[in-house]
Amino acid sequence: MKNSLPRRRFLTASALVTSQLLILPNKRRALAAAANDQLRVAAIGAAGQGRSNLDQVAALGETIVALCDVDHAHAADTFKKYPRARVFKDFRRMLDEMGGEIDAVIVSTPDHTHAVAALAAIERGKHVYCEKPLTRTVREARALREAAQRHGVVTQMGNQGSAAGALRRAVELARGGVLGEIREAHVWFDGGNGPLERPRDTPPVPETLDWDRWLGPAEFRPYHPCYLPGAWRGWRAFGSGIVGDFGCHTANIAFRALQLDLVWKPGAAATPGGHRIRVQTWPSEVNAEGYPRASRTVLEFPARGPLPPAKLVLYAREKPPADLMLGWPMGGWGDLLVGSKGALYSECPWNTRYVLLPEDRFEGFKGGPPETLPRTDNHHREWLEACKGRGQTFSPFRLGGPLTELLQLANLAGLVEGPIEYDALEGRILNHPRADALLHREYRPGWRI
Repeated sequence: MKNSLPRRRFLTASALVTSQLLILPNKRRALAAAANDQLRVAAIGAAGQGRSNLDQVAALGETIVALCDVDHAHAADTFKKYPRARVFKDFRRMLDEMGGEIDAVIVSTPDHTHAVAALAAIERGKHVYCEKPLTRTVREARALREAAQRHGVVTQMGNQGSAAGALRRAVELARGGVLGEIREAHVWFDGGNGPLERPRDTPPVPETLDWDRWLGPAEFRPYHPCYLPGAWRGWRAFGSGIVGDFGCHTANIAFRALQLDLVWKPGAAATPGGHRIRVQTWPSEVNAEGYPRASRTVLEFPARGPLPPAKLVLYAREKPPADLMLGWPMGGWGDLLVGSKGALYSECPWNTRYVLLPEDRFEGFKGGPPETLPRTDNHHREWLEACKGRGQTFSPFRLGGPLTELLQLANLAGLVEGPIEYDALEGRILNHPRADALLHREYRPGWRI
């Protein structure tokens, strides 16, 4: 992605900031081999991002034992690269037949099948790495979070920027009071989607594609190439739009710095009703099939322990007021924390670098609180090490679940007249029956969470 902003003044800390893109296979294989404890890993979704995740894990020395993909032609190159892995089209069959030979599972399918695939693995006691957003619906995210806790497995959501030292340092600075009291944050995306209409023609299903399994729990509709391979992201039936898709990356600093996950924790409320979130979305248009071309969502949070009430604003193809930037140029993507003593801005979609504002006030800044968060050089390595009992993951479903709930609430709110009031402990919308019904959707027979 071309970046027009002056990178030299962005702080990137010392960790590898593109850990999802850059690997050193020989060195990391040696390190993993020295540990003498390989994991047996299976993948559900073996092409595209699934192939990337597999290559990362294999380069770190783990053994790929099974591959599942509903289109064997689309995943043919992956099958060829890992010839010793057994190949499947149905992940349920894979887990049933090879359950005793699998330690961990990578889920890289379209959003609408994340929940059923990840939950099937969790219920069999497998550690899970699942791509972002964690799920397609609010209730699915809750189900995965609760199941992971119940079964005691190690989980990691695939927002790979979480591994960056700069992101973790930004969170430490914000929590440590460098910005003062933070009551608002703004996140914007240089992109949107647009209304969609179901195609009327019904071309034949490619011979290598199992369309029924690709649909999974989603309501049946005839095959059409307009849904594949990556166009599914813009369809509400299958994807999460720009807000759901990239929100898990671009809102990462804001979510962690404001400790919004506390709203989901019993006993963390500072006031009555302290687990309720007010959400309102203003879309450019309402479309049942696709996401709006542009939107703005305001999420209001109660006090969280000693933290004051906070507001998070999400923009798709819109931007916050320019004066919030304190003289710094506003990029196409942004995660901005606004505090009483200053601001912190990350213009990278993955939150892997940041700048403190106003620039003259923080020129040469080297202070701040001590490092308290663990550091890693690789998001996948962190998950694998935690699976082996060494350390913890930084983006477990305990955090990825609530973050996904927020983003899917923003999407949901664009379909109804707002505002809506969501109780994070109870997992229901209190003031809007139609919106509450949209927290989940009916699955086709044979599928469940």
